[in-house]
Amino acid sequence: MAKKNTQPALHLAPAVTLQSKPNQRLRVSLDDLVTIQPLTENQKKFFELYKSGTECMLLHGVAGTGKTFIALYKAIEEVLNKQSTYERVVLVRSAVPSRDIGHLPGDEKEKTEVYTAPYIDICSRLFYNRVDAYHRLQEQKVVNFMITSFVRGITLDDAIIIVDECQNMTDMELNSVMTRVGDRSKIIFCGDFRQTDLYKKGDLSGLKKFMAIADAMPSFKNVEFEVNDIVRSSIVKEYILARIDYESRHVN
Repeated sequence: MAKKNTQPALHLAPAVTLQSKPNQRLRVSLDDLVTIQPLTENQKKFFELYKSGTECMLLHGVAGTGKTFIALYKAIEEVLNKQSTYERVVLVRSAVPSRDIGHLPGDEKEKTEVYTAPYIDICSRLFYNRVDAYHRLQEQKVVNFMITSFVRGITLDDAIIIVDECQNMTDMELNSVMTRVGDRSKIIFCGDFRQTDLYKKGDLSGLKKFMAIADAMPSFKNVEFEVNDIVRSSIVKEYILARIDYESRHVN
């Protein structure tokens, strides 16, 4: 069993400064991973579901609640454990920008790099501010990243699959990803249908339909994150509350 570190738990708010730990080794291991504790009731609910062995989950809800952060933390923690049967974490998202930035040039790797910034940031925070952590995990084949354009025809065995920003996926994309899950794998969806960036005619988020379908699956569990689960910052929480109030007073 890999030895757990004894560093203090990391809060999810970006303002927190991590205790530095010099590490000149190129590889990252379970001993290097920051210990994370849930900060809210719904984060705790996810931790408990994950520990129970739940294989299909949706972390749904408002921005700033740490959905992707805690999902990636638990996935990396398990894959790095030498006793785990899971071989890799597969991050999947749709190539949908918040505004139209035109055609992205280059090969598959170059096209997808623009979407990996959030995961580079999360991994650097999970490994004592090692800015190279994400790329080291890729080199060690612990973490893989792909966009939905390249998932057809593959089977993801022995993997923990994190489908991020799933509100930006069409019904067809969500169907494609869900049907890629292979043997000895689990899948975690993260998103919020209210935050979709799909705005072009004919491009509609498939998340609501997916949630209705998945609700009929005995193995599927949904954790609904609310305003009280916001941990990014007090400003984000204040803004979300003000936005909810505005929208409630300006219903068409």
